[in-house]
Amino acid sequence: MSKILGHSFHIPVMGTGFTVDTPVKVAHLGISSVVSIVDDVLVEKMREMYCKKLSLPFKPITEKTKDFRAERITSYLNLLDNLVKEKFENLKESIQDKGKEIEEYLELLPDFSEVKKEFKEKFADNPYVKEAKEWLSNNLPLGSIDVNIMTKLDKGNQYEGEDLPVEFNDAHAALRGFAMSNLESSMVLSAGMNPRLYGYLEQFDDFYPDENGYIKKKIVLKVSDYRSALIQGRFLAKKGIWISEYRIESGLNCGGHAFATDGFLMGPILQEFKEKRDELRDSLNPILLDSLKEKGKIVPSEPLSIKVTAQGGVGTAEEHEFLMQQYNLDSIGWGSPFLMVPEACDVDEKTLSLLEKADEEDLSLSHASPLGVRFNNLNSNTRDADVWDRLKQNKPGSPCTKRYMIANTEFTKEPICTASRQYQKLKLAHLREQNLPKEELEKEINLLLQKTCLCKGLSTASYLVNDIDTKKDGDGVSICPGPNLAYFTKKVKLKEMIDHIYNRTNLIERKDRPHMFIKELNLYYDYLKEQVSDIKNPIPKQIKSLEGFKKNLLSGVDYYKGLSQKFSDKYQDMKNQVSQDLEKLETEIKSVLIKTES
Repeated sequence: MSKILGHSFHIPVMGTGFTVDTPVKVAHLGISSVVSIVDDVLVEKMREMYCKKLSLPFKPITEKTKDFRAERITSYLNLLDNLVKEKFENLKESIQDKGKEIEEYLELLPDFSEVKKEFKEKFADNPYVKEAKEWLSNNLPLGSIDVNIMTKLDKGNQYEGEDLPVEFNDAHAALRGFAMSNLESSMVLSAGMNPRLYGYLEQFDDFYPDENGYIKKKIVLKVSDYRSALIQGRFLAKKGIWISEYRIESGLNCGGHAFATDGFLMGPILQEFKEKRDELRDSLNPILLDSLKEKGKIVPSEPLSIKVTAQGGVGTAEEHEFLMQQYNLDSIGWGSPFLMVPEACDVDEKTLSLLEKADEEDLSLSHASPLGVRFNNLNSNTRDADVWDRLKQNKPGSPCTKRYMIANTEFTKEPICTASRQYQKLKLAHLREQNLPKEELEKEINLLLQKTCLCKGLSTASYLVNDIDTKKDGDGVSICPGPNLAYFTKKVKLKEMIDHIYNRTNLIERKDRPHMFIKELNLYYDYLKEQVSDIKNPIPKQIKSLEGFKKNLLSGVDYYKGLSQKFSDKYQDMKNQVSQDLEKLETEIKSVLIKTES
């Protein structure tokens, strides 16, 4: 683990709206967070809101502008950059007036922070304000304003009735919006590889390193296994683009879209990254340097470094500390717990109240996403409260206005969204024509009606919190916490959550919370059972896949058994809990019978 200057956690992207302005709230305190730039309508509304609130000039960017999507994103990110830098400068200036801002900043930092230690050593009894101010200007970390792109959300677009070139596709335009902004930060690429989008990175100088290895706009790759990291790392290195950070996320123990691995668990995946981290860096650097030379770009004087971070299901200070030390990580992502922190995330009061009451049964691995990817969802969210009433009125689905997730061509030539009213009416009619048994028909209808308009639902909370008009899209909220949220049962202040992360307080009142590794293993066990039960007439390929899945889970159990034997006395309680739960889960996984005959 490298030296930690400031915080050892970051706030990942959550939905399209929940972290859309989180940097304005926390970046000046040294906390990095990730903004979704999928929804250009939302970011334009947020830019208008902040400009009015702060009496700043605002000129709307309308859809009459050919490149409106990229321009909206650039303008919003530049606004965030300005607001954060202004707050940060004010914070540093406050030392002249002996204000509390600096003191509060330092109080939030962990005790192992190098900045915190050095400041105390230098200025605890030092009255020289000028020296302290100069030191703060040179050493105080500013939280990063990072952005997220789901690489597959890349539909084509039109302008004045004509198809636009590929660079105007949704993800391409979002990438360009970030590339043209003033930010010095990172772009997180998630949801799989998009070669055409990756190739587009080559067109922007900010993604290339200078002689000292500095990259103004870094690439962070969200991955769920080492093999994917190596493949994508090589692909981009051949284009002269360096992946500065590999962000490992649990396949199922996370918020939002859940991409299940083939039974590979987080612990073994982190172990492989730990063992092969230097190998990964050393194998990619020569590829990068050759590409930069071939392109006539600046070649760094020293090999570039990589960071490895992790997120998904972390919920206690003990887990946080263990992951950092055991796997030599650079940072840990804390996502869902921050939904309970209004000072950090945009969550309306009604939804917050639902989150406070939510237990394990209220949080499900649903079929709600129109993309056909599993989706961690709050069952009682307000967006879907009247879904059955709409069906009775022959109004299933939702009017499709934002169109970010259109991908289905089952009934139409042009792609449409499976949560749209158009698709759901067509699908319902088709199902009723099939003369299916009543039980099967009801199951298919239920699966269909789970599809929800995430384009609207995941942004609505920001509209409500910031008093933005919701008449066009309604005020129903979709929210996508991970299973870990069941153990956080009340709204808290930012300082309280950070104190919880660094073991200065404990926000979890329940005594039955499983360790994050055990929780993930449970989720994968349930997922395996579901996959087995869903296959009625399995073919050999499906049987082989399920057997491999089960084998990988049991291999993960063996890894955790060995790991628990290495726990120091400091983690004795964690060792006892993990050991007991592993024995039970191993027996249950072995009991899952996979049919061996077609």
